[in-house]
Amino acid sequence: MNNVLTGVVAGLALGVIAVLLMLPLSFPDKKAALLGAFINRFAIGFVVVNINPPMPFWVKGILVGLILSLPDAIITKTYIPILATGIIGGLLVSFLSR
Repeated sequence: MNNVLTGVVAGLALGVIAVLLMLPLSFPDKKAALLGAFINRFAIGFVVVNINPPMPFWVKGILVGLILSLPDAIITKTYIPILATGIIGGLLVSFLSR
């Protein structure tokens, strides 16, 4: 499988996991919250697979997960769950795609 397709699959998987984790929660605009979370996690999966910086795979995964999760965490002031799932997701995808 090429990197683009692998990135799409990884992004879809992370996006679905994020949505499933958020389904029991309540939000003023739940549809927007779920869509935003899906897109953010999709981006993490896609980017991690499709970049090759000169660093260990685990550093790449952590950095991508952290950097792409920070805006959502800052906007919502929900730091721990958003950053933790982003970092763990980035690390997992990076590990599986190395």
